[in-house]
Amino acid sequence: MEIFSEYSQRIFEAFWTTIQLTVFSAIGALVLGTVLAAMRLAPVPMMNWLGTAYVNVVRNTPLTLIILFCSFGLSQTLGITLASRQSTTFIEDSGFRLALLGLTVYTAAFVCETVRSGVNTVPLGQAEAARSLGLTFGQNLRIVLLPQAFRAVIIPLGSVLIALTKNTTIASAIGVAEAALLMKEMIENTAATLVVGGIFALGFLVLTLPMGLFFGWLGKRMAVVR
Repeated sequence: MEIFSEYSQRIFEAFWTTIQLTVFSAIGALVLGTVLAAMRLAPVPMMNWLGTAYVNVVRNTPLTLIILFCSFGLSQTLGITLASRQSTTFIEDSGFRLALLGLTVYTAAFVCETVRSGVNTVPLGQAEAARSLGLTFGQNLRIVLLPQAFRAVIIPLGSVLIALTKNTTIASAIGVAEAALLMKEMIENTAATLVVGGIFALGFLVLTLPMGLFFGWLGKRMAVVR
């Protein structure tokens, strides 16, 4: 309890950074993942090939490697920082946004496959009926397929979001001041490994358990009746 009192403000700040990483990268991954799913379902071979190549490469690449590439490859080698060099918080802002980019790029591959599996649950006759009415592929996807697909994969998408929340700990590899980095510092300063580990385990439990319960309830409520 004494350790928590001493570091309480920094613990809340670290978990707030974790929440921000989760929310912003989840939004980006949902958008990019949906686009990738559309590419994998498209009748254009080149788009289909590009979407498939992206998913296969990213899903089989360690997240740590992607985060480090964003930091060292984009920032230090190519000079892409995503933050103003005149800012007094340039290092912190750049690290946060590069971590956000890495998490988005990585999670989008899993969102893509989840959405694509949802589209495959829609009866083929509905897509054929839409085409017979003159709807284009884009209209068919937007009006008929995706609304039903998202309702079918709410629970799997929740699992992806929970995994993303836990994956934010990788951002500590490039110095982002989220929960895992503070936990490492606290263990080094106090040597109370079990106490500090328990505090942060409880923190992540508070974040992920309600999320899982909510998506489970929402998935059942929004399930498509076949």
